[in-house]
Amino acid sequence: MPPRIVYLATADARGHLMRAQLLTHSLRAAGASVQVLTTSDEGARFLAGFGIEAPVLSRHYAVQFDREQNMLRRETDRNVAHYVFRPERMLRDILRLRAWFRDADLVVNDSFHPALLFMGWMPVWRRKVVHVYGASLRHALQTNFSGRMPAWMANIFGRIVAWQIDRSRARIAHDFAYGEPQPDRRGGHRLATPVAVVGADRDSHDDLAPQAAVYLNPHFKEAALADGLERGLADAHMQAHLVGEGYAQRAGWHAQDEHWIERAARSAFIVSAPGMAALSVAAVYRKPILLLLTDQPEQAINAQRAAQMGLHHRIVVWQGRTEDFARTVTAAAHELIALANDGSGPQTAQKGREAAMARLQHWTVLLHGLAAAPPVR
Repeated sequence: MPPRIVYLATADARGHLMRAQLLTHSLRAAGASVQVLTTSDEGARFLAGFGIEAPVLSRHYAVQFDREQNMLRRETDRNVAHYVFRPERMLRDILRLRAWFRDADLVVNDSFHPALLFMGWMPVWRRKVVHVYGASLRHALQTNFSGRMPAWMANIFGRIVAWQIDRSRARIAHDFAYGEPQPDRRGGHRLATPVAVVGADRDSHDDLAPQAAVYLNPHFKEAALADGLERGLADAHMQAHLVGEGYAQRAGWHAQDEHWIERAARSAFIVSAPGMAALSVAAVYRKPILLLLTDQPEQAINAQRAAQMGLHHRIVVWQGRTEDFARTVTAAAHELIALANDGSGPQTAQKGREAAMARLQHWTVLLHGLAAAPPVR
């Protein structure tokens, strides 16, 4: 019987879902049976675009953001508290997950869904749970209350969360800048964030310039921000392929593009918030990236990491003034255009494909092996 995997991908942003569909297809090709679950109807529709049918576990849990992708901390705390303590929410989901656990060899939690955080430290379920998370996201979760409550209380919260996570069968921390896999012999693993493999027929640079590949996750909905971004790129004489669910009704924008990474891999540069997925595409395919930084803790950490590893990038910040933002985008775009052809070409594209294939293979081998191995009692 093939190893059976249940993969719960939270739909707060699309990086978790993109990773889920990449790994699902790869694991199925390797002979595993994979069932994906998600946490919103929009997330289920996103996965359907990649040929993945994903039932919605719960529509109650979600990190809260404003229209500019700034994290709303109090609203998020309130949402999580309601989810955890109202019995018709988390308890109901745990009861539903019990059925999935019975038939699964491995249950993947991507990333930190509270129901699986709880089940991941309970003796009856913990032997099947693997937590998958960005390294910066774990740090942001454990320090969530730092500066917002007395230090001793924030430290206790962080220790409890860390204990919950570390009690699970295994943990996979990923980062766009990680190199070769690094297991720690205690169930922890460090892997480079997986990236889609661009086809070998995409080496042509006919449409490299002057196009920017833009992806903004669904939390971006502010029209004035989109105005400034479009105007700034246009003033830099830069055509743009614009993708963002929050701007689906806006002229020139696409709600979703299953081939966006292929466009990004042959673009002049990428425009996105500093999520782990976008930075991984930039790192693997060696593309400059314009980072739209907002108030989201783990993405701020990611932006710092981009600077530390020397990734060609510029940072812009939306501060509510369209004209100022457009000028900042234009200036950054000009600088990135100058970097666009630095080291690019068929040889670089081939190296990018090889790096993407290696990343995906590392994940596939690890998860398939964990699912196929007898669980630790």
